[in-house]
Amino acid sequence: MVVLPQVPASAAPADLIIQYQCNAVGDNSIARNGPVMLTTNLTFATDLSVGGPLNLEWTMNYTGDPRRLLSPGYFRRGGQVHATGHVDIRGDWTGVLMPRGVSEPERRLRPDSPLGLPEMMSDPALTSTAGTIRLTPRDIDLDFFPPDGEVVYNDGPDADNPSGMGIVYSNDWTSKDDLPTSERHVHNDLHETTVEGAFAELTFVGTGVKYIGPTDKDASPVNIHIDDRLVATVNPSRNGNDVPVNHDMAGGKTLWEISGLDYGEHKIKIEKVGGPGYMWLDAFEVSTTTPEAPTGFHGAKCSPVGAPPTVQVTIGEGADPTDDPTGDPTDQPTDPDDPDDPTDPDDPTDPDDDPPVDDGNSDNGVDHVVVIPQTSGTATATATPTTASPTATKYYRAQVAKTPSGGVDTGVAPAEPERPYALMAGGMALVMGSAGGGLLLRRRRAEHAGGTL
Repeated sequence: MVVLPQVPASAAPADLIIQYQCNAVGDNSIARNGPVMLTTNLTFATDLSVGGPLNLEWTMNYTGDPRRLLSPGYFRRGGQVHATGHVDIRGDWTGVLMPRGVSEPERRLRPDSPLGLPEMMSDPALTSTAGTIRLTPRDIDLDFFPPDGEVVYNDGPDADNPSGMGIVYSNDWTSKDDLPTSERHVHNDLHETTVEGAFAELTFVGTGVKYIGPTDKDASPVNIHIDDRLVATVNPSRNGNDVPVNHDMAGGKTLWEISGLDYGEHKIKIEKVGGPGYMWLDAFEVSTTTPEAPTGFHGAKCSPVGAPPTVQVTIGEGADPTDDPTGDPTDQPTDPDDPDDPTDPDDPTDPDDDPPVDDGNSDNGVDHVVVIPQTSGTATATATPTTASPTATKYYRAQVAKTPSGGVDTGVAPAEPERPYALMAGGMALVMGSAGGGLLLRRRRAEHAGGTL
């Protein structure tokens, strides 16, 4: 455990490294061959504001221990490991956060093939109330979700059965092989019996199953049991309208089916009843529909090694989105010291204003204004004068209502511009000199020509 038992809240996120031991839950667990060790890393923010997400991010990896989560059987491509974590909340809130994650789809699996882990579990909870809470990570539940699909079981435990499982027959059956393809039997073979009470059964893992066989005018009724309970009786010698058929061996027909079973281990059993006639079995087809939530059938429970850490999280009130710290200039009363107010008697741009008083403590006759931004991040700044003149001290707002054209919004009102009187006088002298020189040149040209100006 690389964390103190009690961690105070701070602006930095919590980063907890916790060791877990995963143990089997039931005989079909993905951890049935012994405890599996995991290293997990749980991170979340510890300083939040109301309305922000408390987002838990939880990753997990195998440790150096060679034991792994293992496939509970034969499965086609697409099986996945699902994980559900549990984090207790105590304090001003009480409850349990349940971050979830899922692994990448697996390739085709055989029994005891190693399984991958979910890359991450997450659970973004919305903070709606201010307060202080304490988070403590608890158990992680793992489960295997098989891929959707169907698997056909045609015979006993032989090469025809992709899962290695097979149909169990009573002693009174005959195997019929190499039948004509026109009869459309699965793998061109089937089993038959004429003995009253003979049966065949298949134990399977899935959510549904079909009984496949031929319809034939000499077929006898068949009782069907699911999980040792009689659920139906079918008669393959009659069609769907309860009319006797008049043909032989129309194979590969679905004689009965069921779906919607809870995912897990089930058993189907067919039994011959009704006197003379034949009972045939071509195949059973097992189907699986992936459940929306973990069932625990292949489950493993992972618990922290040692006492889990507890971390404190603070949720502050946050800023009110209806409050405008700067305000709307059009909604504010006129500031008596507003430099843009033409009626302001102290307006520095007013030509009738008295010149600023120089008290010897400033270099241009105007007190310095120091703008200090607030550390809270609000838009309002604080204006603090550096002198305390007993005469007229001017205080300018830290943020002007209007930005001077072409200027940068610095938050300080512009200083009074200096008028260039010397430059203006030099310009006037240059203009007058040019005009006088031109007049003198015209008079000399006229005299030389003997005329008059």
